[in-house]
Amino acid sequence: MIKKRIDAKNLELKERVVSINRVSKVVKGGKRFKFAVLVVVGDGNRYVGVAIGKAKEISEAVRKGIDKAGKDLVELKRMGDTLPHPVQGQFGAASVLLKPAPAGTGVIAGGVVRAIMELGGVKNVVTKVVGRTSNSINVAWATLEALKESRTVDEIFRLRGRKVPEPAAAE
Repeated sequence: MIKKRIDAKNLELKERVVSINRVSKVVKGGKRFKFAVLVVVGDGNRYVGVAIGKAKEISEAVRKGIDKAGKDLVELKRMGDTLPHPVQGQFGAASVLLKPAPAGTGVIAGGVVRAIMELGGVKNVVTKVVGRTSNSINVAWATLEALKESRTVDEIFRLRGRKVPEPAAAE
């Protein structure tokens, strides 16, 4: 399946730094520090992206992460303010379960999944990290895998070669 690229230039993306990891290397003169920053970007409506930026300074790592995440956006399938159906995504040892919730529930999620849901525009969802790890990077990728697997009712009917039924008129 060919992935359609989403142009981020036309979108007003908000960004959120989810985690900062400091890595040190011991050299002859002392320690050298570098930073790996996990960044989530989204337009707050339909598109969301996740990336890691690495650099010697945090600000440069954040900028790199934002640029990378903007190039690899994922479209969220929604029904109103929630997801169309329960979906599970896996990446490495991380497994994330995303379930639709009724209006007024809010975003019930941990740090990484919460950032992805909020910047993607989902207002009501219940999530659970059910894998053997809580590594924020793997949880972020598992969440994106789950979002890529979700389908709307129209898509499912189209994939099965059926006509989408008309909504019944209220009497």
